[in-house]
Amino acid sequence: MKQRIISAIVMVLLCLPILIIGDIYFIILATILSGMCLYEFLKYKKVPIFIQILSYLLLGLLLYETELIKLDGLIPIIILLSLLIPIVFVDNDKKYNYNDAFYLIGIILFLGYAFRSVIDIRMINFESFFYLLLIAVGTDTFAYFIGKSIGKHKLAPKISPNKTIEGSIGGALMGTIIGTTYYGLTISNQNIIIIILVTLLLSIVGQIGDLVKSSIKRSIGIKDFSNLIPGHGGIMDRLDSILFISLTYELIINIL
Repeated sequence: MKQRIISAIVMVLLCLPILIIGDIYFIILATILSGMCLYEFLKYKKVPIFIQILSYLLLGLLLYETELIKLDGLIPIIILLSLLIPIVFVDNDKKYNYNDAFYLIGIILFLGYAFRSVIDIRMINFESFFYLLLIAVGTDTFAYFIGKSIGKHKLAPKISPNKTIEGSIGGALMGTIIGTTYYGLTISNQNIIIIILVTLLLSIVGQIGDLVKSSIKRSIGIKDFSNLIPGHGGIMDRLDSILFISLTYELIINIL
């Protein structure tokens, strides 16, 4: 626990100034983090080195499509073709096969669109992204401590044995209270019912994102994606919730 707290403090001290400053500094940080997340996924797939390099290039292309080149939404098609065609030329199922290809396609699409959402939301304004961050951190923190103290009923024992229904409910309630309070005080206090419902939805989606990550780790047979952050695991272990929350928030604001 001590190591976990120290690591959390160090992460805040390193990342919060960049988050506040924003601009190109935040874009660079998000780009680095997206690459580190892709690295964590790639390390468990022994694919040829040119496929790994191609994966990073495709992720970068997806991240900066609108800034560097206008492809009118053709990036997913480019990613599909770029990673499926090599199956024929590698011609070795042990080195690269269709399972590897679709694994990489899914990971690149998810990381690309998720980090694009993170960048877009932060570029709109600091308050909106900090609102999402509070939901993710508040939900995760209180779900952990409430689950540890009073949790008795398993939420998804086959996916994540330590998570409990009590912790999940407590985390969702506290994440909603914290997020709604911040939104009402700093962004807008109109339509409070809608704000509460949206915040609750985002909190739940954040927890689902965490379970999706746990399911992937269980299928790979690992406890953490890496040990880059002592007490927390890898970069993806920390960012899963905010990535799912950001994607969902961008979807909601575009629909509304």
